[in-house]
Amino acid sequence: MKIIAYSYSDPLLETPPITSNWGQEIHQIYQDLGGRQQLQQLLKDCQTTPPDCILIQRLEQLGDTVQEVCEFLSQIETLGIKLIISGNTTNNQQSTATDLLKLLNEIQQNYRSRSIRKGHARNRLKTLPPPGKAPYGYRRGKDRYILDRSASPAVKDFFDRFLLYGSLRGAVRYLAKKYGKKISVSTGHRWLVNPVYRGDLEYQNSQVISNTHIPIISREEAAQIDRLLRRNKKLPPRTASAPRSLAGLVVCQECGSTMTVAKVTSRRKTKEYLYLRPINCHRNPHCKAISYQQILSQTIEIICHELPLAVAKLTMPDMDGIKGKMESEIAAKQEIIEQLPILIETGILDAETAELRSYKLRTEISEMQSKIAQLPPVNLRSIAQAVSISQFWLDLSESERRFYFREFISKIEIVRQDSDWKLQVIFIF
Repeated sequence: MKIIAYSYSDPLLETPPITSNWGQEIHQIYQDLGGRQQLQQLLKDCQTTPPDCILIQRLEQLGDTVQEVCEFLSQIETLGIKLIISGNTTNNQQSTATDLLKLLNEIQQNYRSRSIRKGHARNRLKTLPPPGKAPYGYRRGKDRYILDRSASPAVKDFFDRFLLYGSLRGAVRYLAKKYGKKISVSTGHRWLVNPVYRGDLEYQNSQVISNTHIPIISREEAAQIDRLLRRNKKLPPRTASAPRSLAGLVVCQECGSTMTVAKVTSRRKTKEYLYLRPINCHRNPHCKAISYQQILSQTIEIICHELPLAVAKLTMPDMDGIKGKMESEIAAKQEIIEQLPILIETGILDAETAELRSYKLRTEISEMQSKIAQLPPVNLRSIAQAVSISQFWLDLSESERRFYFREFISKIEIVRQDSDWKLQVIFIF
């Protein structure tokens, strides 16, 4: 039995299918990309050496309109060739008029859907904003997003607040208090990761085109936000916005429980005392609480002594070399984009192919720019030396100290020894 297969894919909407994925032995495959030259060749070959059947994936692949599909079906019916739709064992011949009408209606709906998707794809190639309302802080312009002068300052202040304290919930509360703009924590998280605020556009296929409009935050700020979000993800819930710098970091090695900050006040006195006590201690009697200030002082002492030694043992990659290589690749891709208009003028490329190539190159450039922005901006060894002075930590507020602690510390273990204890600070590297 001789079986031939035909597949069609539109480069604006999809990638060409894998030719070996038909599920049965195929004598010959005809494959079109954008046009339908191979479909015409298939019909010519069928007139000379007709196969037993033709295998396709969807009926709408046989033409751009219902009329074209019907003409093709009529021709292969005249030749006595059976049509099989992949995954459907029924013949293309419908038993009743109702079945035929249902089939034609389904094809028409598919064409309408593809037409809408194709229009969105053309807008994507021209780097136009996707359909829908512009994100808060922007308005839709003629061909791009433009800043909303009344709302963008509030968005910028929200980002600055998060960068300063590393607390998403704190930034959400700050936005509501100062600007009266109430958003949920999940909405605030979407703002932090939304490429639009970084001057980029992200489309439904998750591809990002950079530098399409005026950003609200810089590339460096965006990379810092991504790093803070990754760091906070490893912490216990709500501790990222906790008022105390040691919250979420201290663990009792004896019982394995996380330590929480407990506040105790004396009756009729304003002074308060802070302790760290285990949340879920399984021991009997329970592990005792320890003075918060004692653990804080010893933590600072350990950081000042052990952090420079830990950093000195690290094998640091050549960041300048990595960054230089990636920037060279970006420059090469940018040079190709600049040459595309010349290739169109000389007739080497048509406009649609050039737009597709430009779009692909710009998405690759966006990915590389994102990787460059996430590279460490400064030398870790110089930072370690700067923060190894105890006065640096003592001069910070609790919120600022919380921010810096989490830059270097993975967790702090309390090692109990009879009636005494000591700390073991585990760094993130």
